[in-house]
Amino acid sequence: MPSLNTQDAANARRQLRRRRTQAFLFVVPLLVFILFAFVAPITTMLFRSVYNPTVAELVPETLAMLEDWEGETLPEPAVVTQMAIDMKRMAGNRTSGKFADEINRALPGMSSVIKSTARGLRRVDDSELAANGAEMLLAENERWAKPATWRAIRSAVDLEYDAEGEIIMRDTQIYKQLYGKTLKMALIITGLTMLLGYPLAFYMSQASPATANFLMVFVLLPFWTSLLVRTTAWIALLQAGGVVNSTLIWAGLINEPIELLYNEFSTILAMTHILLPFMVLPLYAVMRGIDSSFMRAAISMGSNPIGAWYKIYLPMSLPGLSAGALLVFIISVGYYITPALVGGTDGQMISNIIAFHMQVSNNWELAAALGSLLLILILVLYWLFDRFVGTDNLKLG
Repeated sequence: MPSLNTQDAANARRQLRRRRTQAFLFVVPLLVFILFAFVAPITTMLFRSVYNPTVAELVPETLAMLEDWEGETLPEPAVVTQMAIDMKRMAGNRTSGKFADEINRALPGMSSVIKSTARGLRRVDDSELAANGAEMLLAENERWAKPATWRAIRSAVDLEYDAEGEIIMRDTQIYKQLYGKTLKMALIITGLTMLLGYPLAFYMSQASPATANFLMVFVLLPFWTSLLVRTTAWIALLQAGGVVNSTLIWAGLINEPIELLYNEFSTILAMTHILLPFMVLPLYAVMRGIDSSFMRAAISMGSNPIGAWYKIYLPMSLPGLSAGALLVFIISVGYYITPALVGGTDGQMISNIIAFHMQVSNNWELAAALGSLLLILILVLYWLFDRFVGTDNLKLG
């Protein structure tokens, strides 16, 4: 017969397991959402950045026959015939467009060639195609007779090599410049939001509750307005015939409009305005909990106001400042809409190039690679921030 204490302990363990199970069941929907909305897309992006099986899946027989081809002359007739057979098959199952997009990235102009060839071979008899496929394919377009076309097909599934067998390095200078410009603009935006947000949050924390609530309405007002409306408002303000240039010309300060739009300046200005609440809110939440008597005590003991602020108030407000800086920086690094609308060519960030390759050029692999590098860069910067500043002390509210 078990003792009463043993039964109580067993009951307590069962209740603990029941509570843990209930708590886990409450969290399951969130875990499923995170899995499908964040983990799965990011994993797919990382996978597609290093693996692109499209061409290998569409023309496996042709690629297998091209493995021993030296690349300087036209492939053997059997290889060309197999390509013609694959073209007819792709025309039948409507995958020639995918093949055309992949090859067109390696050799511009091949998209229309592949699509027209697929249409031309679609109704050809299989036996006739097996017997005269090479002649039919070469007759469809003269580019099939060029070795460069077949090198593009082979290189679409592997690294590209030159005549000496060396890997051809792609020019990545433009992407390095874009990453550098993105980081520079994100740092400038973060610094500007600090300069503007810190005094405002400090004043709100020291003001009366009525005044603080009144100012908080203006801080939150951008969240009640569409992002597109706020961005297009800056276009109306900064364009050549906009409010700013018209006012400066009317005042006699300038004789002709200044280029204020579609450059880095307009992107930084608009994004600073949009992201400023993300700096003010964490700062105000922390500053509101700081006892103002600390400053008065420091001043009463002989310190000047600036010294008291620097030695007492600033260290106590650093958790909110760090949280706001981290929020603004991470958001600005991946921002897309505002640079796309007001940035033009000079004010674009790496996110705009990623969107271009996903929506316009259909180069999802390159977009995934650029996005993966951006993710790695943010994780490295976050690790450095945690190492030298620390995320344990961050306060968002």
